[in-house]
Amino acid sequence: MSMQCKDFVVGLLDLCRNTEEVEAILNGDAELNDNFASTGRPSLIRLKLAIKYELKKFVAHPNCQQQLLSIWYENLSGLRQQTTAVKLLVVLGVAVGLPILALLYWIAPSSKFGKIIRGPFLKFVAHAASFTIFLGLLVMNAADRFEGTTLLPNMTIHDHPAQLFRMKTTPFTWMEMLIISWVIGMIWAECKEIWSQGPREYLLEPWNLLDFGMLAIFVTSFIARFMAFWHAYTAQSYVDERYTDLSNITLPFEIEYYRLARVYWVPSDPQLISEGLYAIAVVLSFSRIAYILPANESFGPLQISLGRTVKDIFKFMVIFIMVFVAFMIGMFNLYSYYLGAKQNNAFTTVEESFKTLFWAIFGLSEVKSVVINNGHKFIENIGYVLYGVYNVTMVIVLLNMLIAMINSSFQEIEDDADVEWKFARAKLWFSYFEEGGTLPVPFNLVPSPKSVVSLAYRIKQLLLTPLHRHKDGEKEDTELNEVRNTSRQSKTSRNCFFLFLFQLGKQKSSDYRGSPRSSRYRRIMKRLIKRYIIKAQMDKESDEVNEGELKEIKQDISSLRYELLEEKSHETEQFAELLRRLGETLSRQQNH
Repeated sequence: MSMQCKDFVVGLLDLCRNTEEVEAILNGDAELNDNFASTGRPSLIRLKLAIKYELKKFVAHPNCQQQLLSIWYENLSGLRQQTTAVKLLVVLGVAVGLPILALLYWIAPSSKFGKIIRGPFLKFVAHAASFTIFLGLLVMNAADRFEGTTLLPNMTIHDHPAQLFRMKTTPFTWMEMLIISWVIGMIWAECKEIWSQGPREYLLEPWNLLDFGMLAIFVTSFIARFMAFWHAYTAQSYVDERYTDLSNITLPFEIEYYRLARVYWVPSDPQLISEGLYAIAVVLSFSRIAYILPANESFGPLQISLGRTVKDIFKFMVIFIMVFVAFMIGMFNLYSYYLGAKQNNAFTTVEESFKTLFWAIFGLSEVKSVVINNGHKFIENIGYVLYGVYNVTMVIVLLNMLIAMINSSFQEIEDDADVEWKFARAKLWFSYFEEGGTLPVPFNLVPSPKSVVSLAYRIKQLLLTPLHRHKDGEKEDTELNEVRNTSRQSKTSRNCFFLFLFQLGKQKSSDYRGSPRSSRYRRIMKRLIKRYIIKAQMDKESDEVNEGELKEIKQDISSLRYELLEEKSHETEQFAELLRRLGETLSRQQNH
């Protein structure tokens, strides 16, 4: 049933002969939903459903892609026919002039220039340029350590004799302040997206989970860094109140700690935790580049294959973790009593057991990890067996199974690369079709006049809603009282009530059917369905003709076979008669 429905909608889209019919299929009925958004572009409500339920052939259909392209290059129709070099120049110009463009849009969002900036293509370019600048800030933040740090782990520095060393390492630099502003802007953009989509729809998108995780780690890193700065600042305030020079001064340990070099910091120091989380967040930030790759025809299929590979790895991890944990606990139980009695510390602790088995997958563990020095051969032999079974199971079986799964997924994408890429590109485009979010990060943190007016309008609607509900309630009570009075007079209350509902529904139905937009939509769909039925009948007749011709060919072959068999038998009889006559002639000649 599902496959038939998919084929049906694709078949209807195949039979469209003009833009009006394509729009009718993609937008749905104008009366049941707002056919045009506040921006004036079609709502594409049915195309959204197709993307949600992954009807890839429908979304990748040329008629559908043509409609999406026209919306993507809205107000920039001339750019659509330009070469890639011209488009790259436009992207570079937007990236360079991003602050000026944001300021002009902030001042006049409803002008002609503002409408151009609000178009999906330039909105995409502006957001991509903003994220590229953010990645550049992450790189430049570590530029002073590209050739190695001048401050070694065992060194301390200070600007004046009374300054603590940690007051040189914990304060935020101006580059880090810019990064924080970008992170706050991205958090605000994600909050708006959650508000518009709803929490459930937001969490169903994997890229949103990546963004949420990246921003959460960034925020945690900055909080830990701020805690380290606050503790150092508190210690520095204690020193400033009592001392002007720390030379030959013995401080309390909680204050002296902030004078120590990095090698003496405790592992749970907030600054160390901040640096570790920051490194993870940087890796996730660069992986976010894959989100915009479907916009390109060359990199889009590769990104889709990479995403499918990640899904396969997560499926594989269930079996992998089950086998890995089993051998890790087993080997630890076997060798946990031999700490110091082995050639190395492998399997003597849970941590060492994890490290040894993990790196054994890549061939970086040694066989001597199971050798015991005091000659307990039984334990050692069991260790050899378990370690060998582990390597055979993980390296030969499971890893090759994972490689086969990845190859299968990649081949599926390659076999249908065009459909997969166009579907992924349509999902990317749709995220920029929505109204709002025009200003990229961090310019979205500045409230624009448009947002202020929109907020005032929503507050007004919120305040007036109870009043409207009260009036509607009074109106409904009046109508119900009239119905009750009529029902008392006729002593048929239930019939009158249902009659009232029927009259109301009939009136709404007649209004709905009488609207010109709805009647136009119904005419278009009736025309398309008629074409679909005619085409199906023609295909069926063609199939019947082909079946009849096939039967005739089978009959001809069968009759020809019988004819050949009869002719063969007749010729065989003639040949036998000739042989008999030849034998008689030869026998007479011999007798003579």
